[in-house]
Amino acid sequence: MAALLEVDRHMTTIKASCPSCGDVELTPHQVRLVVCSVKSWSYYAFMCTTCHDEVRKPAGRDVVALLISGGVVAEPWNVPAEVLEEHDGPTLNYDDVLDFALWLEQADLLAAAAAVQGHRPRTTAPETAA
Repeated sequence: MAALLEVDRHMTTIKASCPSCGDVELTPHQVRLVVCSVKSWSYYAFMCTTCHDEVRKPAGRDVVALLISGGVVAEPWNVPAEVLEEHDGPTLNYDDVLDFALWLEQADLLAAAAAVQGHRPRTTAPETAA
């Protein structure tokens, strides 16, 4: 969990933990806080100052409040409602997408052929008034 340390009156240091290196000290600008409309998906992330790996951890309500109070700017993440819908049936795979793309190509060819047959040029010139 992240913790705040006051280095001086103008600079807040955030103490976080890297799974490889242990505790690291960060400034608010080094921490990314993403607050999701699905609360359990909120997280904070930072680049470890020692090993340079990106570390991502869940951010519950208390962690969000703590980081914001330390000067970290929260990024809102609004999940579309469709993501949360329940779906029946098997999941789509690469072959399904490829089959759909091939079907669309055939449908385009069919539509183009139908459009050409539907538009027939006139065989006789229209009569004009004299």
